[in-house]
Amino acid sequence: MPHPPAALKKIMGTVLGIAVAYLFVLAAIFLWQDRLLYYPARTTVQSLTTDRLEAWPSALDFRGLLAEPAGVARGTAIVFHGNAGHAGHRIYYVDLLTSLGLRVILAEYPAYGPRAGMLGEASIVAESEETLALAHRQYGGPLLLIGESFGTAVAAAAGATHRNLIAGMVLVTPWDRLAHVASHHYPWLPVRWMLRDDYDTLLRLAKFDRPIVVAVAEHDRVVPARFGIALHDKLGGPKQLLMIKASGHNDWPDRIDAAWWRAAIAFALGERP
Repeated sequence: MPHPPAALKKIMGTVLGIAVAYLFVLAAIFLWQDRLLYYPARTTVQSLTTDRLEAWPSALDFRGLLAEPAGVARGTAIVFHGNAGHAGHRIYYVDLLTSLGLRVILAEYPAYGPRAGMLGEASIVAESEETLALAHRQYGGPLLLIGESFGTAVAAAAGATHRNLIAGMVLVTPWDRLAHVASHHYPWLPVRWMLRDDYDTLLRLAKFDRPIVVAVAEHDRVVPARFGIALHDKLGGPKQLLMIKASGHNDWPDRIDAAWWRAAIAFALGERP
């Protein structure tokens, strides 16, 4: 049998080398994918508490930060933050939501801030479900879930499990499925087969029948608006789609005001206009 020409050998060697390198990259991303999804910042309980913010439900069993409105609370809002930092970085919610008469819990995830625990969908969702149930036992209803970015998937998962306990949700810059967002950013990777944590918001909300506000940022390059719109379009219960004009993934809070929040919260709580 004749040997292949030198040029063909060189091509075959190049192709093999590229294939080996690609497989190495796939293996590395699969093993270390948590570093592409979770960016926790660590801190202490003492550094987070202030005259306005207290450890909830206690410093020893820390699950988040609590702020009370000036008067009688019309309800409790649990805020699930994005995948970076910690709950203390979301203090901008406090003055706004308490001024609208809501008690505010800035929920914290396992392995974020001062909390122990493990990163991962199973751990984060389970702990968030416990946080929701504890808030309802302590304060009753109405209970409102607010999620931003990654936190929308967590809010959806916890709310779907305990939909009988909550009034509704406000989801800001959500996705329908994490796999769609990952494929957008890494089109050369078989991400659907690689993801350990899929955070399938659409699947979890398939039977959800409480009001949901879906807010997307017009110029979002992290979670493009089309993924939030796709989620909204397939929801079966009461829903409202809000486009935050001229905003990106991180500057959207600067593009909306108290009136925006007042209307969104009223819809999510099922209140009459």
